[in-house]
Amino acid sequence: MSAATGGTVRLTVAQATVRFLGAQYSERDGVRQKLFKGCFGIFGHGNVAGLGQALLQAELTEPDLLPYVLGRNEQAMVHTAVAYARASDRLRTWAVSSSVGPGATNMVTGAALATINRLPVLLLPADTFADRAASPLLQELERPDAGDVTVNDAFRPVSAYFDRVWRPEQLPAALLSAMRVLTDPAATGAVTVCLPQDVQAQAHDWPVELFAERTWNVARPRPETWAVERAAELIRSAQRPVVVAGGGVHYSGATAALAAFCAATGIPVGQSQAGKGTLVWDHPQCLGAIGSTGTTAANAIARDADLVIGVGTRYSDFTTASRTAFAHPDVRFVNVNVAPIDAVKHSGVSVVADARETLTELTALLAGHRVDEDYVAEYTRLDAAWTATVDAAYHPAVPAAGAGGLLTQGEVIGMVNDLSDPRDVVVCAAGSMPGDLHKLWQTRDAKGYHVEYGYSCMGYEVAGGLGVRLACPDRDVFVLVGDGSYLMMATELATAVQEGIKIITVLVQNHGFASIGALSESLGSQRFGTRYRYRSARSGRLDGDVLPLDLAANAESFGLRVLRVATPGEFADAVKTAKAAEDSTVIHVETDPLVGAPDSRSWWDVPVSEVSGLDSTRAARTVYDEHKATQRPFLRPSS
Repeated sequence: MSAATGGTVRLTVAQATVRFLGAQYSERDGVRQKLFKGCFGIFGHGNVAGLGQALLQAELTEPDLLPYVLGRNEQAMVHTAVAYARASDRLRTWAVSSSVGPGATNMVTGAALATINRLPVLLLPADTFADRAASPLLQELERPDAGDVTVNDAFRPVSAYFDRVWRPEQLPAALLSAMRVLTDPAATGAVTVCLPQDVQAQAHDWPVELFAERTWNVARPRPETWAVERAAELIRSAQRPVVVAGGGVHYSGATAALAAFCAATGIPVGQSQAGKGTLVWDHPQCLGAIGSTGTTAANAIARDADLVIGVGTRYSDFTTASRTAFAHPDVRFVNVNVAPIDAVKHSGVSVVADARETLTELTALLAGHRVDEDYVAEYTRLDAAWTATVDAAYHPAVPAAGAGGLLTQGEVIGMVNDLSDPRDVVVCAAGSMPGDLHKLWQTRDAKGYHVEYGYSCMGYEVAGGLGVRLACPDRDVFVLVGDGSYLMMATELATAVQEGIKIITVLVQNHGFASIGALSESLGSQRFGTRYRYRSARSGRLDGDVLPLDLAANAESFGLRVLRVATPGEFADAVKTAKAAEDSTVIHVETDPLVGAPDSRSWWDVPVSEVSGLDSTRAARTVYDEHKATQRPFLRPSS
């Protein structure tokens, strides 16, 4: 045990890091809470005697300081932490510790996901020796042109902040800078602080002030008067305005402000993947998903919109349908975003401010203004037509069901939607499921939809579901995952069992990569390399029988309850059983990969070969060129 002497306390760098992190708090709107729920970690020679020892010591002496959870995969641990941060509106997160070498670089994908999605997570990868006494170390990268480069430099381009603590004296500055970025809504993302193995174990006399409780205020910057007044002026002059609601609406707690703004003005809303749930599905102004995986209602309104009001959106290519969604020749943009990089997109009026504060001020400035009732009637009619389309996808006629009586993915989504409670959360990330959920899921609660689509990372689903449940222990979490993503990373099912954390995993088996298979076919590549098949001895190609993968048996090996279902009745019973259970359940269902969701009447820019010896590719290129001709860069002066 360390002892304080005067104004200092002697601790190792690792012990000081743990004590510091346990004393950090975030505060917004007068609500103060611990910034770090705990620390995920997998120990290797790079961190077992440093951070591992420090976490053990804390667990034995101060168990609430920074609780430790053992994960199974470094990338997955980052996903869990990121999902927790998102479900906590970026006000809380986890630290993640890894060993040196592959343990560290396994986290790079998770870091990219966090930074792309603007979500805070603290990464503490071990690093090679600062004193270089034993170099070259096990797993050390040796470069002939640079002696100070390690594999951890791969974190630099995917981190919102990067530092390396070569000496104990550098630790306070590194940690304080890390906290500044983690709690800055405009700059947040993955924060990486590399800790060389030898430095972790070094002792130092630290000022006691370093370990005092610190509260980091998460600001709500108000819009500049000229900007919000100019935005209100443009809204008043628009005939067909539409709001594009992004994740920033959630993170600023602006869902009620958005609902009030839309109810007062009659302006309809299309939602990005991160923005889904910003209005509940049956709100009169909610048109659901917008863009490449959007609803026909939202996309029809977007096509003719003369003003697009982006609130908390990054305007990704899926949201803008690769810059073809907004086709009005004189379309203008108002962009409300706390991050300048997003506020300036599409050369619109930039309102760099908090979403809740801006929407509140806009509602007041627009008092008495409302869009024409003919416009309201038009989008209401379009939305009703899409609701009927969703109902048909949820409950297909018998002849429209999957081949051989298999359920369709739309049916599976519909049954989960119907049988879950309004406050339950659906989690997904990659494959065909996110697009289908974006179109079809009817969100009844602002927190009820959690799809990671900034990076669309295969393997996020189970780990992400674990993070959501940790953040929302009073909600059931439904993880919808295809066989492709499951095979990538199902490891955190073991962590859920270990920690007694309940998640309900709906494992959809369709024997391949359904999303890329459909995309491949549409691009003239004939679903090449997307089916799970034996390599045929006759043809030499992957066109043999279906691989006999028993993913249900694999899930059972984690010690989980697994329910194998094939019919609507069996699926409904399984959901009810899983809901009633106190521990985790996996529901295994086989679906028809050739029955897709309803068409969005939209586009996504994936280039097709200009020349080809395949008729299918040449035909796809003709279609591609037709869409490409409608793409507009929107590079125009601000109004």
